[in-house]
Amino acid sequence: MSKRRLCILGGCGGIGRSLVAGALDAGYDVAVMDLKATLARHPPPAATFAIDVDGADEASVGRAFTAVASRWGALDGFVNAAGFLIEKHALAETSAQEFDITIEGNLRTTFLACRAALALLEKGDEPSLVNIASGLGAFVRPGYGPYAAAKAAMIALTKTLALEHAPRVRVNALGPGAVDTAFLRGGTGRSDENGAPSLDIAAYSAMIPLKRIAVPDDIVGPVLFLLGPDSRYMTGQTLWVNGGAYMP
Repeated sequence: MSKRRLCILGGCGGIGRSLVAGALDAGYDVAVMDLKATLARHPPPAATFAIDVDGADEASVGRAFTAVASRWGALDGFVNAAGFLIEKHALAETSAQEFDITIEGNLRTTFLACRAALALLEKGDEPSLVNIASGLGAFVRPGYGPYAAAKAAMIALTKTLALEHAPRVRVNALGPGAVDTAFLRGGTGRSDENGAPSLDIAAYSAMIPLKRIAVPDDIVGPVLFLLGPDSRYMTGQTLWVNGGAYMP
């Protein structure tokens, strides 16, 4: 039996690297998409197919998925793990430029990548798409306005795609709480991964019922679940993974 073909956008980020490792262990063929500089800083495993892409640039996304189509012809799975967060501000203190960059880097990237991926998923075997959104998309907190808005829209976009591509392709979202990665420091490729996080991790952990912040490996199992046959009757859903911090 041939391996399932999986593409991970943002596969060199903190969560992305764990997802790539988990998918390889699970027997997937994996294509890793990320910014050229990030691919150079965190080269993916030799067993993967690496493609540089600027997720907010339509032409770049088109070239990246053309490369996947040329190699595989179709996709069985796609994970959108791309995204970033600019320094926290109240909305009244947020510039229009910061707002636009945040929306573009999170929501526009999701739209462009999903549109391109779905054309290949439609040709795949029991295909599944997973957008990694955020708990902030529903459980909003002060200081995260543009990011929360982008992630809420990303969940709405996921639901729309689920309806438009059913029954052929399943489309779901994952809504994690904070995960201790470079994301909390500005994002992989955008910041010092060893710098101080924007979040007080000790205080955050104390408020979580499971009493700790998530690490990337906590996200891998839920994503593989949404990609695989055990979630075959799920589409248009958001799976919340947050240690009990948010219970809708």
